[in-house]
Amino acid sequence: MGHTVNSVVINAPYEIVFDISNKIERWTELFGKEYAKADVLEHKGNEITFRLTDEEGKSWVSKRWLYKDLKFAYAQRWEPLFPFNYMKIVWFYHETSEGIKMTWIQDFEMDPKFTKFTAEQIEGFINKHSQDNMKIFKQVIEAEAHVAK
Repeated sequence: MGHTVNSVVINAPYEIVFDISNKIERWTELFGKEYAKADVLEHKGNEITFRLTDEEGKSWVSKRWLYKDLKFAYAQRWEPLFPFNYMKIVWFYHETSEGIKMTWIQDFEMDPKFTKFTAEQIEGFINKHSQDNMKIFKQVIEAEAHVAK
């Protein structure tokens, strides 16, 4: 099983951090070049069903549940699962004196039929991408929060 934990502190109010980071339609911007398209398919209450498409044209559907009052969001890859048996993600938001500490925790298991990379390599890719993406989240959200003041 793979497991990653990455955090960044964003100097902005919680409402702004939560709202921007969970705006799926903005993920093509917030995740750098990771996603070519991010489409919301359905939004019911706190549940969002969405499709992400990467730069190679591969796409998958995920579901995300927003718990703004509890300061976290939970997501999981829905279909197709491959190359994973499962992929679950939790984002936590903690208020600190420096701003909002946003932490991403990802747990996954690779499908044994996927042999291109090992689980350890995938874990390394996810850590690197998370750290790079969190820098973009920080930059974009802090810039918008500054303009909003």
